[in-house]
Amino acid sequence: MYYNYDYDMIIKNTIGFILVALCWGFTNPFIKRGSAGLERIHRDTWFKQTLAEVWFLFTRWQYIIPLLLNLSGSTVYYITLGQADLSLAVPITNSLTFIFTTFAAWILGEKVGTKGQILK
Repeated sequence: MYYNYDYDMIIKNTIGFILVALCWGFTNPFIKRGSAGLERIHRDTWFKQTLAEVWFLFTRWQYIIPLLLNLSGSTVYYITLGQADLSLAVPITNSLTFIFTTFAAWILGEKVGTKGQILK
């Protein structure tokens, strides 16, 4: 049986999956760190609370830059999905995202758990 694979497309999709996972995975711990202090904001109405939280987040470069990188990963994901097999794109990207998130958190000194906890 002969299969006609487009190896250029396979390479492009693979690079796209890895790029998306890097954008999503490495930015998650930085977004978490950039939003530190949000829980200390308290206002008397729901509307004022929401405005204060949005103002707090959008005026912190520590939150905005990782968020923009994360969203750029979503753009690459959307483009890659148009060319890739969905049954491969989702599990590969999500698995790599988890690995990159764990690695980035470890680099930042966060407790990521033991080998036994991760492999459960």
